[in-house]
Amino acid sequence: MQNFVFHNPTKVAFGKGSIAKIPKLMPKSKVMLMYGGGSIKKNGIYDQVIEQLRDYEYCEFSGVEANPEFNTLCKAIELAKDEKVNFILAVGGGSVVDGAKFVAASVEFEGDPWDILAKGARVKSAIPLGCILTLPATGTETNANSVVNHSEKGKKLAFASEHVRPQFAILDPEVTYSLPDRQLSNGIVDAFVHVIEQYLTYPVNATVQDRFAEGILLNLIDIGPQVLSNKDYEVRANLMWNATQALSGLIGVGVPQDWSTHTIGHELTALYGLDHAVTLAIILPRLMHHQREQKREKLLQYAERVWGLSRYDEDSAIDLAIEKTELFFRDMGINTKLSEHGIDESVAEKVQGKLEDNGFMKMGEHQDITPKHAREIVMGSM
Repeated sequence: MQNFVFHNPTKVAFGKGSIAKIPKLMPKSKVMLMYGGGSIKKNGIYDQVIEQLRDYEYCEFSGVEANPEFNTLCKAIELAKDEKVNFILAVGGGSVVDGAKFVAASVEFEGDPWDILAKGARVKSAIPLGCILTLPATGTETNANSVVNHSEKGKKLAFASEHVRPQFAILDPEVTYSLPDRQLSNGIVDAFVHVIEQYLTYPVNATVQDRFAEGILLNLIDIGPQVLSNKDYEVRANLMWNATQALSGLIGVGVPQDWSTHTIGHELTALYGLDHAVTLAIILPRLMHHQREQKREKLLQYAERVWGLSRYDEDSAIDLAIEKTELFFRDMGINTKLSEHGIDESVAEKVQGKLEDNGFMKMGEHQDITPKHAREIVMGSM
């Protein structure tokens, strides 16, 4: 196992009625309430939040997109500055929380906020924030990461800073009852691939992390179909907690990590507007094939422990594990071929060019995946 330091200070309030705990979790502040397209007003979450903000001074910013847009977030930054906001409360899915993190960092940033994303400029401080999660998927509610889209530049870039880790996260499984199947499917796949990016690399004898990762994968495979078939509270509760733990940091400490599926997938989203989870479901199976020798030992472990396959014929076990992974994504209602989304073969060259433009010349746990290799992977995804 590799050396690591693990510290996750985000306080999680989990369960029915947890929104009512806002006054106990959030200090008296000038608050900016951030949310998305208004669905929280239709499902009653907005009214619950506003009731808990009755003793706070607050302003609102709405309209954060499913892939949070840089230009939209710049408007939120200006509002936060004008209103002298000193706390941000994000209510929504991962995109709203990611957007809030970028705003929190940018308000106190000296210079062009784009530099945080494009140049990796250091975030020295940020406005504190908390979140109320409405869509279990990204795990951003308890981590220090954020991804922002810039459609005009055709870029989707990430940054990370401990300064933007939420102080608290409110997770009430009942808020998922109003979600459409598409968003639930995306959330399941997103969480699944988050685990894979940290697990499916090479062995370092990290037994706790491996077993924890395998447990989350098995849970998601088990509850995925149930999530889409009913609104059982226990099923939704387990989905929400599994998605949070998939990227809370615990299973990623002391182990090598990949993230090339995400890097390639981000380019597909930037180019074609595909849902983030859809790009992951498209790319991962082909990347697993492409990297089968580099990932051989962990692929066999994955085949045996997660899918219950015998190692007797190793190559067949790997092939079948990859096939079962893709079938699971399809069972979640996601088309896993680019052609099924109306995208032609020119995509491969475009992705290669975007990766080169954005400086992603070496990807994966071995840093051996180049933009040229990504082009091959994308071509295999047609």
